[in-house]
Amino acid sequence: MGYARKMLICLDDTTYYHVMARCVRRAWLWGFDEYAGKDYSHRKQWVVQRLRHLANSFAIDVCAYAIMANHYHLVLNVDRNRAASWTRDEVVTRWAALFKIPVVIQQWQQRTGGDAVREKAEAKIESLRRRLYDISSYMACLNAHLARRANTEDRCTGRFWEGRFKSQALLDEPALITAMAYVDLNPVRAGVVATPEESEFTSIYQRLAAIASDKRAPGVIPEPIVPLVDFRSDEATTAKALPFTLRDYLMLLDWSGRAIRADKRGTIDARAPPILDRLKIDAYAWTTAMRPHGNVFGRALGQLDRLRLHAKMLGQSWIKGIAEARRLYRAA
Repeated sequence: MGYARKMLICLDDTTYYHVMARCVRRAWLWGFDEYAGKDYSHRKQWVVQRLRHLANSFAIDVCAYAIMANHYHLVLNVDRNRAASWTRDEVVTRWAALFKIPVVIQQWQQRTGGDAVREKAEAKIESLRRRLYDISSYMACLNAHLARRANTEDRCTGRFWEGRFKSQALLDEPALITAMAYVDLNPVRAGVVATPEESEFTSIYQRLAAIASDKRAPGVIPEPIVPLVDFRSDEATTAKALPFTLRDYLMLLDWSGRAIRADKRGTIDARAPPILDRLKIDAYAWTTAMRPHGNVFGRALGQLDRLRLHAKMLGQSWIKGIAEARRLYRAA
């Protein structure tokens, strides 16, 4: 049974979502297509450029990303409060960076048309404000642009994506770090690279490159490839910062990458990162989840009680991932 996107994406439940889009027929339209004998790897940069451009308009932040040969993953955080703080003029400016300004708003800007036009324009601006923190609008702006650009280059028409993007609600901190690690380890899991620091076109590659740049040139902050949400810098978590430190996350990724590449079964290194214990994540179940096809959760990812609440919100008595949540996330 399918569900409307407005039910699958509910900001009252969580502001974090894992989304994924795949090329039509799983064709390698972002990498080297052996069937066509063409290399489309340059298109990965298009995704990066578009994400950077969308950051100037939407109140949606990127926590993690991975651009593969025939699909891409994003972990997004919706900042509804930031959108609410924008003035009407700022909403219009942000919208104008992406689309043509509606006529009624142009009349409002020119102060013509009287009260009737003003009321219609202000109502329209509020509608645009909602769209600027809507994940469906964000993904439409991303995927439509990429499809048009690729079709223009290929001198063809037709579908570029196999369908609408898939979304997964990340209901708590353990779910968020699981999804981010799953996304950042995509190239390692696919066997494209051996370590996360080699995986270009991922958020972890960008974060590590920024650290290396800071060490080479102290005081010089490199321009971000894609604006990424920062990690917590100390024990006082800010509203926007990710709820764990970069050091913890890097240790977790390094350990996870080695574990899934070693392909060990039945045993787990006793030196598992302490963040797993703090978030009450089972180490063996974690490495299983990080392997190919390990993300067997459905439309939501989270601890058992959060999944059950989410299922209730959808009007279900059951939701995919219950058994996996029980194995992966230990009860508090």
